[in-house]
Order: sequence, then C-alpha cells, then structure tokens
Amino acid sequence: MARTKVGIINVTGYAGLELARLLHPHPEVELAWVTGRSAAGQKLGEALPHLADIELTIQAEPGPAELAFSALPHKSSAEAILPLLEEGIRVVDLSADFRLKDPSAYETWYDFAHPAPALLEKAVYGLPELHRPQIGSARLVANPGCYPAGAILALAPAVREGIIAPDIIVDSKSGVSGAGRTLSLATHFSEVNENTLAYALEGHRHLPEMVQELAGLRTGPPPQITFLPHLVPMTRGILSSCYAPLVAGKLAGGEKGQQELKQLYRDFFKGEPFVRVVEQPPQTKQTWGNNLCLIYPTIDLRTDRLVVIGCLDNLVKGAAGQAIQNMNLMLGLPETTGLEAIAVYP
Repeated sequence: MARTKVGIINVTGYAGLELARLLHPHPEVELAWVTGRSAAGQKLGEALPHLADIELTIQAEPGPAELAFSALPHKSSAEAILPLLEEGIRVVDLSADFRLKDPSAYETWYDFAHPAPALLEKAVYGLPELHRPQIGSARLVANPGCYPAGAILALAPAVREGIIAPDIIVDSKSGVSGAGRTLSLATHFSEVNENTLAYALEGHRHLPEMVQELAGLRTGPPPQITFLPHLVPMTRGILSSCYAPLVAGKLAGGEKGQQELKQLYRDFFKGEPFVRVVEQPPQTKQTWGNNLCLIYPTIDLRTDRLVVIGCLDNLVKGAAGQAIQNMNLMLGLPETTGLEAIAVYP
C-alpha cells in the first residue's frame, strides 16, 4: 500500500529538522518534499548533515502532498498555508497562527492582524489529550506552543475537577533551542552558559493559550494565570512548576488527600500513550528525544497548595512529536506510530 505523502515547510528551523528526523523512519508516510528558502537547491544532507540519509533537495516552494507541516514563524506561517488549504491539503501548523480563537488576540500578543480570522474557529487546537475527537476530522490543526503543552497537561485534571482556585502560577524553565536557530545576543553561548534568566515578565505570548484551554475545562470566569518563563543553559527540555491554592473540602486532608490527588491524575490520563503520572519529580533528561510528558502532582500540606511538575522535550512533545501525533490521528493511524522512541539518557 502506498504511503501518505507529506511535506515540511521550513525544514531548516529546529522544529522543521526535528520533524524530518522523526518522519523519515515513519512506516506509514513518505516525506515527499521539504522547503527552506535560504537553503533552496541544496541537498538536505548538505544543509543539515545529520539528515544526510534523507535523499531530498530543499525546495523554495511546497509540492504536492496529502498533508503538510508548517514550521514557519508566526504570521509567515498563515500566509504560506492558506493556499495549501485551498488546494485541499490538510495542515498541521507549528506556529501560533491558529491557536487562539479570538482574532484580536493576535494584535495584542503577536502584533499583526490575522489574515484569515474566519479559520480560527475551524482550526483545532492540537492537544490530543483534550481534543482527540476533533483532531481526527480536522483540516487544520494548530500545534500547541511548547510551554503551554506542558503547563496545560499539568493543570488540566485539577482545573476540570474544580479542586483548585483560579489563581494559578506557572513557573517554567526552558532550554535554548526553544528560541530557534536565528542568531541573537540573548542566545549567544557566552550569554547563556552558566547563566539563568527570567524573561517576558510583562506577559509571554504563550499565556493566552494556557488561559484559553484551561478556561474550556471549567465553568465561571477564566483562570488568572501568572506565567513566568526562564532560560537555562541546556539545549532541550522544559520543566514547568505549577502552583494553585486548593479549594477547601475537595480533597481529604493529609496523606489521604495526596493519594486522592494522584488517583485523580491517573484517572484523567488513563490510556493516554504520551502522558505519564510519575512517582518522583521528573527531570528534563528523562524526556530527551521522546514524545512523553511526565507529570508529578503533590500537595504542599503546610500551605494547602497544589504543586504539579510537568516535564517534556520542547522539540518533541512540545513541537515536532506532538505534530506527528496529530498527523497520525488525522490520517487514522495508531496514535503512537513513529513515536515510540525511548528517551536519550544521560
């Protein structure tokens, strides 16, 4: 049986090259083309030597395919994929361009007027743990941001069950690859090495995703989320520590409450192939190169506060792996196909 032809727009960014790495051995799809205007005309292995086994030449423009991934930056991505959608090509967009339902939010958070606001309601937010049925039939899937993927999964069970107050803190640490391959002073080795910094204290662009998706799990006003990201001197990984006051009476006190909390999380994620509720606080290296999100929920008994740690690889479950998980659902394939790799450790 012929494999499904897929393509990657902008293979030369970190998300694009990770897509190529994961798609090449995928048993059910054929990577038919890749684009990258700055490297157009080069063999893929010339521009990205670790992908030399993929015998493709980088193109300037997309070719024919049944499904395409866009790994372009925001605004540029929407402009590139609109013609593909008109041609009937299904799309997984790794940019932020179709994640938010409110068109005005793009002017607030991304500083541009959305070119296709009518598509925002039709696009499906690509977090299978929350939207699996809709993803399967979608023409356009908006892959979640790397920070929201971990934070939303970490908080979703508590928000849905109403065990926490709406005042939530998400404190995240990310590796440098989350900033992409574009050169900048902030990600220069001498600036990042042996250094840690907080940024976007005035509000990060991924915050409205968190609010939007968690608000959909509860009645009443949307949650009030304080989100503070940090850049740490490592290549891959995001670890998010999430905090919120517990609602009185929702869980038992003491150790019994701890067990009820863990069971609540296990029940919420029962059967989920890529979320594991773990018994010890997770580490970023435990997710390097695989599509897992590791979650550790607990209670600070002194303050009666929920503490949840969420951990993932920002380039896999936070980007390319999540996109392929969405593709599998869109094509009616087993969700885990091509994503069974064990983490690279240490």
